[in-house]
Amino acid sequence: MTDYSQLFNEVMQNSTAKNWDKAVGEWVILDCIEDPYCSSQCICGKENIKYLFTIENFTNGKRLFPIGSSCIRKFEKENLMEDANVLQAEFDLLHAVQDNKFITLKGGLFSRKLLAQLHKEGAFNTSYNNYNGDEDYDFILRMFNKRNDCTLRQSKKINAIIVKSIIPHLDSKLESKILANKTEQDPTTATPDKDKEQE
Repeated sequence: MTDYSQLFNEVMQNSTAKNWDKAVGEWVILDCIEDPYCSSQCICGKENIKYLFTIENFTNGKRLFPIGSSCIRKFEKENLMEDANVLQAEFDLLHAVQDNKFITLKGGLFSRKLLAQLHKEGAFNTSYNNYNGDEDYDFILRMFNKRNDCTLRQSKKINAIIVKSIIPHLDSKLESKILANKTEQDPTTATPDKDKEQE
């Protein structure tokens, strides 16, 4: 069983507030990297974490890393969990593409929050739309909310936006955020351990 006292101590030592309830409100997620081999350890001591978050205290600029998903949940802040889920969803979408899976707008890989984050990051701004992605974002959001089936023309446009805008953006953003195997295993035998907890 994980002892979260180390998390508590680290957060309190690096916060401006002097009590936990106020201190957790000072922290935001700054970044996330992925360890596909689950070889990393959270600051709380928990091992085999996959997603390594950096959190930052907006009152003093201090940062904590690495923070696992379980510790993010310990903050009991909805905005932190939503941000964590969106960042993990970006990795999931990229890996689905890398695994040659058929990507659809309503196949479970997209959400309104993910689309909003991609828009915020400028994923829809590409040369074919003169780097103004607002119209494409509005369109794909309407299609995501659409209850009935999309027309063939709409489906083709959705696919074009995914292929020409979203996937290249994620590939560029996340390429440096996926850790190589830290233990220098033989690349012919080193494979991610799917039995370990997917944090």
